[in-house]
Amino acid sequence: MWIPTEHEKYGVVLVSFRGTVQHGLPLEIGDTVQILEKCEGWFRGFILKNPNIKGIFPSSYIHLKNAHVKNKGQFETVIPVEDSVITEMTSTLRDWGAMWKQLYVKNEGDLFHRLWHVMNEILDLRRQVLVGHLTHDRMRDVKQHITARLDWGNEQLCLDLVPRREFSMVDPDEISVTELYRLMEHRHRKKETSAPASTHHLFVHVKSLMSTNLGEELEVFFHIYDGRENRPLSERFFVKLNKSGLPKSPEKTERQCTLFVDLGSSDLRKDVYIVVHIIRIGRMGAGEKKNLCSVQYRRPFGCAVVSIADLLTADSKDDHLLKVYACNTESEWYQIHENIIKKANSRYNLSGSNTGLAVALQLLHGDIEQLRREYMVLFTRGVSITRKLGFSDVIMPGEMRNDLYITLEKGEFEKGGKSVARNVEITVYVLDIDGQILKSHVAAGSGEPGGDEYHSLVLYHNNSPRWAEQIKLPIPVDMFRGSHVRFEFRHCSTKDKGEKKLFGYSFVPLMQEDGRTLPDGTHELIIHKCEENTSLADCSRYLKQPFTKANLPSNNQTLKGTKESFWITSFLCSTKLTQNGDMLDLLKWRAHPERINDSLSKLKEIDGSEIVKFLQDTLDTLFGILDESSQRYGLKVFDSLVHIINLLQDSKFQHFKPVMDTYIESHFAGALSYRDLIKVLKWYVDRIVDAEHQDHIQQVLKASEYIFKYIIQSRRLFSLATGGQNEEEFRVCIHELFMSIRFFLSQENKSTSPVAQTQAVFLRTFPAVYGELLKIFTVREVAGFVRETLGTLPTAVHADCLEAVKLQCIAKTVESQLYINPESRCILLPVVLRILQAHMQEQRDLVMCARILTSMLSLIKKEENGTVEPVVSEEVELIVESLLGVLLRTILEISNRPQPAGPAMRLQFQDVTGEFVACLLALLRQMSDRHYQQLLQAFNSKDNLRDFLLQIFTVFRILIRPEMFPKDWTVMRLVTNNVIITTVLYLSDALRKNFLNDKFDYKVWDSYFYLSVIFINQPCLQLESFSPSKRKKILEKYGDMRVMMGCEIFSMWQNLGEHKLNFIPAMIGPFLEVTLVPQPDLRNVMIPIFHDMMDWEQRRSGNFKQVEAKLIDKLDSLMSEGKGDETYRELFNSILLKKIERETWRESGISLIATVTRLMERLLDYRDCMKLGEVDGKKIGCTVSLLNFYKTELNKEEMYIRYIHKLYDLHLKAQNYTEASYTLLLYDELLEWSDRPLREFLNYPMQSEWQRKEYLHLTIVQNFDRGKCWENGIILCRELADQYESYYDYRNLSKMRMMEASLYDKIMDQQRLEPEFFRVGFYGKKFPFFLRNKEFVCRGHDYERLEAFQQRMLNEFPHAIAMQHVNQPDQTIYQADAQYLQIYAVTPIPESQDVLQRDGVPDNIKSFYKFNHIWRFRYDRPFHKGTKDKENEFKSLWVERTTLTLVQSLPGISRWFEVEKRELVEVSPLENAIEVIENKNLQLRTLITQCQSRQMQNINPLTMCLNGVIDAAVNGGLARYQEAFFVKDYIMNHPEDGEKIGRLRELMFEQAHILEYGLAVHEKFVPQDMRPLHKKLVDQFHLMKSSLGIQEFPAYVRASPVHFTNGSPRTCRNSVPNIISPDGGRGVARRSLPSYPAVNRYSSSSLSSQASNEVSNITGQSESSDEVFNMQPSPSTSSLSSNHSASPNVTSSAPSSARGSPQMAEKHKHSRENACLSPRERPVSAIFPNPLDPAQRAPSHQIGDTTLPRSDPNLSAPDKVRPTPSSWSLDSVKEGPPSFSDSFGKLLCPPVPPRPPYSGSSAKNMRSQSPVTSRSPQKTTVPPFTPSPTECQSTSLVSNSPVLSGSYSSGISSLSRCSVSEASGTELPAGDHPSHPLPPPTTLPNSVSSSSDEPIRRENKTPPPYSVYERNNPRRPVPLPHSLSIPPQTDPPALPPKPHQLRTGSMKLDGTSDPRVPRPRPLPRKVSQL
Repeated sequence: MWIPTEHEKYGVVLVSFRGTVQHGLPLEIGDTVQILEKCEGWFRGFILKNPNIKGIFPSSYIHLKNAHVKNKGQFETVIPVEDSVITEMTSTLRDWGAMWKQLYVKNEGDLFHRLWHVMNEILDLRRQVLVGHLTHDRMRDVKQHITARLDWGNEQLCLDLVPRREFSMVDPDEISVTELYRLMEHRHRKKETSAPASTHHLFVHVKSLMSTNLGEELEVFFHIYDGRENRPLSERFFVKLNKSGLPKSPEKTERQCTLFVDLGSSDLRKDVYIVVHIIRIGRMGAGEKKNLCSVQYRRPFGCAVVSIADLLTADSKDDHLLKVYACNTESEWYQIHENIIKKANSRYNLSGSNTGLAVALQLLHGDIEQLRREYMVLFTRGVSITRKLGFSDVIMPGEMRNDLYITLEKGEFEKGGKSVARNVEITVYVLDIDGQILKSHVAAGSGEPGGDEYHSLVLYHNNSPRWAEQIKLPIPVDMFRGSHVRFEFRHCSTKDKGEKKLFGYSFVPLMQEDGRTLPDGTHELIIHKCEENTSLADCSRYLKQPFTKANLPSNNQTLKGTKESFWITSFLCSTKLTQNGDMLDLLKWRAHPERINDSLSKLKEIDGSEIVKFLQDTLDTLFGILDESSQRYGLKVFDSLVHIINLLQDSKFQHFKPVMDTYIESHFAGALSYRDLIKVLKWYVDRIVDAEHQDHIQQVLKASEYIFKYIIQSRRLFSLATGGQNEEEFRVCIHELFMSIRFFLSQENKSTSPVAQTQAVFLRTFPAVYGELLKIFTVREVAGFVRETLGTLPTAVHADCLEAVKLQCIAKTVESQLYINPESRCILLPVVLRILQAHMQEQRDLVMCARILTSMLSLIKKEENGTVEPVVSEEVELIVESLLGVLLRTILEISNRPQPAGPAMRLQFQDVTGEFVACLLALLRQMSDRHYQQLLQAFNSKDNLRDFLLQIFTVFRILIRPEMFPKDWTVMRLVTNNVIITTVLYLSDALRKNFLNDKFDYKVWDSYFYLSVIFINQPCLQLESFSPSKRKKILEKYGDMRVMMGCEIFSMWQNLGEHKLNFIPAMIGPFLEVTLVPQPDLRNVMIPIFHDMMDWEQRRSGNFKQVEAKLIDKLDSLMSEGKGDETYRELFNSILLKKIERETWRESGISLIATVTRLMERLLDYRDCMKLGEVDGKKIGCTVSLLNFYKTELNKEEMYIRYIHKLYDLHLKAQNYTEASYTLLLYDELLEWSDRPLREFLNYPMQSEWQRKEYLHLTIVQNFDRGKCWENGIILCRELADQYESYYDYRNLSKMRMMEASLYDKIMDQQRLEPEFFRVGFYGKKFPFFLRNKEFVCRGHDYERLEAFQQRMLNEFPHAIAMQHVNQPDQTIYQADAQYLQIYAVTPIPESQDVLQRDGVPDNIKSFYKFNHIWRFRYDRPFHKGTKDKENEFKSLWVERTTLTLVQSLPGISRWFEVEKRELVEVSPLENAIEVIENKNLQLRTLITQCQSRQMQNINPLTMCLNGVIDAAVNGGLARYQEAFFVKDYIMNHPEDGEKIGRLRELMFEQAHILEYGLAVHEKFVPQDMRPLHKKLVDQFHLMKSSLGIQEFPAYVRASPVHFTNGSPRTCRNSVPNIISPDGGRGVARRSLPSYPAVNRYSSSSLSSQASNEVSNITGQSESSDEVFNMQPSPSTSSLSSNHSASPNVTSSAPSSARGSPQMAEKHKHSRENACLSPRERPVSAIFPNPLDPAQRAPSHQIGDTTLPRSDPNLSAPDKVRPTPSSWSLDSVKEGPPSFSDSFGKLLCPPVPPRPPYSGSSAKNMRSQSPVTSRSPQKTTVPPFTPSPTECQSTSLVSNSPVLSGSYSSGISSLSRCSVSEASGTELPAGDHPSHPLPPPTTLPNSVSSSSDEPIRRENKTPPPYSVYERNNPRRPVPLPHSLSIPPQTDPPALPPKPHQLRTGSMKLDGTSDPRVPRPRPLPRKVSQL
């Protein structure tokens, strides 16, 4: 049976458990579990990190831990009872673990490894803490180390700052907000700046001396030297080295290592040095023989110097190699270091090139005790301490030191009868009072133990030696009296045995008779001469003699006159001995009572360090004097006491305050002193107001704290001694003293007056007295003293300094023990609040006000159960009443102030803001219902309440700002938000009660809503972004505050009623932002508000357009910021649709919701695509989708333009320059050439519309140039040139014409790559909306073939599956939760056939028209229908042709466009054969032309082509066609194919004729080595002819020989036109299936046996041939003759006549009016066809039908020309129903360089769509003749229209497509006769008609260089760039420009557009702002 557990509540998993049993809970090692129930060895519970899943697990797998249970029962929480540091470590390490792995993924290797080490270190320390074997101190150190590491890791990982107290995490609910703020700020400051250490220490470790000339032992002395003052700062550190230069005692590290301690910050200067002196011990001369002398001398060796400042940069214990220098002369030895520092090079040199001293030097910072902890190894291993000379900057009490330093300076000696100077050595001894040598009390320095004697250096032959050697005499204090130092002088002979001969001595006593020690300074000692063997054992003999020349008696001339002297410098550093006589006199006052007055006066002159040495003795002396002679010396003693107390205020001696405190507590015995002290103090206070000089009084008041301490302690001692006598008298005295104080404080004075300054001095020290008074008086009494004293302060104080001091006094009062007591607090609070309020209202001393308020509020706490004590409640009430309003105003004032510039000021500024905010939060958190009620009732008017609410809402908005607290202060932010939401819930009631209905106040409500919205949106409440553990903690403590606030918003909104209209549409954006927060509950609460808004807006306006507009505007900006998701879209849709079900306006509501939902789809796609790492193609596609949506569905011009520029930037980044140009063109089209001003927008400055359009034009031209789309650039150049010309801006006009010319040059000179096109299908639900289940055609990159494109697409969509077939997918693929890609290559179908069919147009020009402005693409798939004939496959070889029509032409604003329509047709075997031969004929003709015009460098392509065709034909290629289609069976079975069979036969003959001519050309150019091949080709050609049954060519072929004679078709000029009879032309009506022209890229035979790899090449197979046929598309499907020009002056720009029934004639008429319109007049931006009648719209040029633009011999001549029948002619009007009649288009002519006009030619009203070169039929009739199939330009010679008349063409088409004369022009199918006459010529504008002799200049135009076809699409018009259209009337560049007036005339023609044609909806003209 399962029993709820009592004690087993919490445990850790020891062994992993799989949970395979029923209800088993899987567990991992280390998981923590909470246990709910137990049953027979099993527990039931859950893992703490996932509390939702509960299950059972074995109890033996769990290690139980003690835990504390909160809220016992169903919702209990368990907190483990363990050290809080352990708990924090565990949770932090878990959080770090996940983030640590992410660091590896993000490739942040450095932090990854550092964090790994820190985590291991923390785990190690955690083990130590858990084991529990650490000492208390060690545990503290370990915890400190752990918390430092945790903080470091949190900071590195950008986690939250953890507030701690004593290493433990603090629960923010258990401390006041002000205290929390202080803790956070303390940790933040600590993190920001670590306080610089005031004390520093230098660690020195001597390694070795490296030198080539060693061999003697060395002594090395280090000391720190002040180069500025030329004196040593420290004693010496002494190291002995052996003969190898290594330390003598390597095992004793203290002999090699030292710490120079107590260096002040001022000592770390550039001119403070480490000086090293090296002494060798050995022979006198370094080069003497070893056996000469056994005596050892100390001789100079070298010196090294290094600056301490150089070590500041070296953090680690770097090894330094110091250069060692030797002096040039030994007499300079004493100052060698100074010379090195001064760089006096002449006085020293390097002692050897290889000599160097290796030492480790390291500067350590901080207190010595701290160093002992941090560098434990250093101190345990052993290190000697080298002290400073003198005391450190701060003298510590208890420091024991008694060191006498003597420096052997110099000596003056006589020669002593010798011819050379002496070698003098000094031996130093210390002797005690008995004359015994003190053992081990002479030290050369630290590092080595002291010795009995010291031997100085020996300077060679020097009678005035200067040693400058410092020795230390650490003599105990008790031995100082009577001791003396003796110096013995010996001459060291270098001859004989090298003996040292004594010749004199000096001595100096260490203490004088009066007890003073040897004074510091230089002493000149007398050298007493003596014999060599004199014994100095009996010192009493010489001690009676004088020792220094300074105190010689005047009568002792013998000693005074001697020249011999010895100088020493002494320096005493002692904490016990003094050299000051005045000090000794005072301490011995009883011995000399008469000197007391004098001694007390001189006390002020004694050095402070002397006084603190003898502090206790001095104080005893003073109180002793006071007790004995209080009347006489009371005032003097009081002044002396004041002097000593104030001395301890000095920073150098402040550490002696505890010494004085200890003295007062333990040693002070003046039980009667209090009376005298009170009396003197009152005497001083009473004289303050009248005294002129306040300095002394101020000194007295400064010492008042300690004076009171002495008074109180004295009174306590007296009470103890007497049993409490005279208590009343004492109280009266104190009361009188305070009355005096209050009187002097109440004086009003100017700030400069001395009294005001004295008041300030007293206020500074007054709070320190409270604690002393409490020792005797009750809390209430002391509080009364303080209240009355502070209450007497004048309110209107003029002294600013006094105001600040007054606040400081209040601050100290609030922080004192007195205020902490609730009893005294209620007495002091009114005074404190009064002063505080006055200051805050005037905004003065805010830093101090914040400090006071913080201290006050940190004392107020709610009890555990949340109740408030009555006393505390009253305090809160008082504070709220006094300070809440002023506190809010202060925060507002500070926040609105500009922040000060200086960093220190800014820091202070932020501090004070944070402090006040913390105070406000603390106060609000303490307020209960009663406090809020009282607060709101206290407002006497609505206006006051309104102001308060506005104020508090504004402050709350400030508190929510991200910059309010540092980013890692999440704890503080959550507390802030909790307080805000609690307060808002209280205040919302006041809002409802007081500001609704007739009292409605928009401003308050708006402020409320605005606050609520930014509250919900603040980052620190977005729990989704936090780790699971952090989210869980927040939810447990505070819940989801966003949902609470959301419910409150909804509730308040519902209360508004009709006032809701005030917030529509203003609040739509903010509320939308709230609903985008990814919190389901919040969304469910808030989304219905939109329904409410729609409803109220419907009531008001009858629609909700405002709501719609605002929703759409805000959605874009919010979603681009990363807000919103797919779930939101679905929720928004479902909730609102459900809400509006029953509304009357349901339909329009559904429409709005659908629009917004669709916009969300696109915005989400856009945001996903814009993520870092996404490929450009996806980004561009998505942007295009969104851009079109804004334009077509939402009509949002500004958003549309913004996305145009985003798309433009994407294209530029991807180097899609052509697409970038088309994109920018969309914006360009929205602008006009006007002078309207446009505002600044995006990156455009404020400028006129004309200027912006000019700038856009230039940018677009530049990009077209970069994208090699020069033809498009030319049109824009022309438009700009027109503008410049109209303004007579010839400078820019010239530049523009030059630019245009350069573009023409580039067309002719530069190579353009031909792109591939690919069809891509995106199938499956996993694709974004803009791609899902759609197919596109994509323009490939340069050199990109199918395989590369497929790979690129798979890289862009890595999860996609490539489909391996080309069939359309079924529904399962469409609906699949996957991504499928279907990719194959497609062939473009060019729209512009005219240019492609012209002979002589260079390929550079043609290539543009083949691959630009393509709407349609095709894909051919060969298949066999019926049974396959193995003998001849062509009989059953059909082609399935798929035609794809796009929504926009390529290239355009994207590299890919969606397929709008797909058509499937089947091409019969016969039609297939016709196409194959046509294509091959075209290829042959092209190659022959190129060869003739010498365009071909190599004849091989022609050779291969001829060989392929002839070889295939001989081997049965064409014969296969004959077998298949020319047999009787086929003709009988397919009577309808008669015409097509005729056409096929015609093409075969045509091919034979071309081959014959080609062979002739080939013979002319073939190289010698290929002659045999040529001969073979000729032979095979004859075989081919015979196989075709051709003996000679038919008449129509012979009649017109091929005009290739002059090498180029363009050189043949026919003055007499050839008019082709229909009988002689191709009269075959084509099949209904379309044939498509396209580029022929591959060279192959006309009949290929091989299928091409490319999907677009469809092949058939032949058993007998290599290349039977090739299905490559060709630029034209015309016959051979259609590609040659009869005259260079004659060009064809006509689309082919539509071959159809006569009834279609009217339908096929075309109007060219729109081609002539100005860009603005044209619908949208396309050149829109504007026929005279909608019913007359002709079908498109039926691209893909045989009616493609081509020269066609099947044309009817004018009426008077009668056609002659031909045997090959079939009636062209019998068949050919129009295919694709639903799609139509017009051509706009692009520029083709004009040809020179024929002189004398003129044109009369001609409306032909094709250029006519025939004479007018009225003048002449030319008899018909039968042309050859290769005859040039059959179509060009005859007008399409049977009613046209005209004169000879001048060589330029008299009616170009854009010419104005075409306003009424019509186009008829060939052979069709109109059923009614055309409108008469009079309908033409006058400006166009002219006399027959008047030449009319017209540009010869060809189809446009980019797509300007407007299609009849009922769904939506496709916007096309009108600004690239040709201006209405442009002149050939060869002629001078027309004046502007003429151009305006031509613009009038714009009015001829048919108003009946529906125009697409243009965008509203808001462009003026953009």
